[in-house]
Parts: sequence; structure tokens; C-alpha cells
Amino acid sequence: MTEHTDSGFERGTDGPKVIVAGVDGSESSLRAAAYAAGLARRQNALLALVYVQPVVPAGAALGAPVADTAGEIAEGLVAEIRASAERLKGIYEVRWEFHTFRGDPYAGLVSAAQELMADAVVVGASEQAGHRIVGSVAIRLVKAGRWPVTVVP
Repeated sequence: MTEHTDSGFERGTDGPKVIVAGVDGSESSLRAAAYAAGLARRQNALLALVYVQPVVPAGAALGAPVADTAGEIAEGLVAEIRASAERLKGIYEVRWEFHTFRGDPYAGLVSAAQELMADAVVVGASEQAGHRIVGSVAIRLVKAGRWPVTVVP
């Protein structure tokens, strides 16, 4: 007989309950969000769509155009995601939330996954040539070894 201790949160015992999907507007991130939505629907999990808003170092930009642009991207993504969710209503029922975190993409996704108690993380493959050499956000998430990570091409 095994003794059960109530330790609270336990990852991945009955399938994912919270799936974090990183979105940044790129085609691969939108494919990742669609894949994560299907996974969330099949697992009856919450889909947490996360946009990591870049932080602009003080003095790097004159005025606030870069911050405004990042905010516009987040607003555009929310509108796009809402429109997609509305089109699928009645076909697929997916519980989802949209979150914005600040920082570099890797640190932002780690913060999101920790704060939202993610059971799994889904990201798109990097579309930048340099990432294939230096290492992408996806590779860094896999190496962190904290969550199952799915990389969608």
C-alpha cells in the first residue's frame, strides 16, 4: 500500500491541465497555437496563449515608438486569437486565456509557465537563421527540463 501525501500541484499525472503556447505573430507561432488548441481540446485543458513583450532598455529608443509597437502587436494578436476562437465556437470548445509577459522570449515563457503552473509548453520553431546555430527559445526550454516542450514547425 502506497502512502498518499497531499503535496498540492503535481505535473502531468493525468495529462496536461494547463498548456502554455508562445505566440509572437510569426507563422510558426500561430501554427503552434493551433496545435496547442487541439491538444487542449482533446485533454480538456486550459490553453494559455502567451505573448512576451520585448523590454526596451532605457535610452535605447527616443520616445516610446518601440513600446507602442510592442503593445500594438499584443493587441493585434489578441484580436486575431479572439477572431479565430469565435470562428471555431460550436465546432471546438477550448478554454483559453491570453497573457502578456515582459522580457526576452525565453525568460518570459519560463515566467509564464511557472506562474501559470503549466504542464506543457508549445512553441513554434524559430524562423531566424541565426537561431539554428546559436540555439532557439525552444532548445533552451527543452534544455531547462522543467516541462514537456513541443516544437511545431
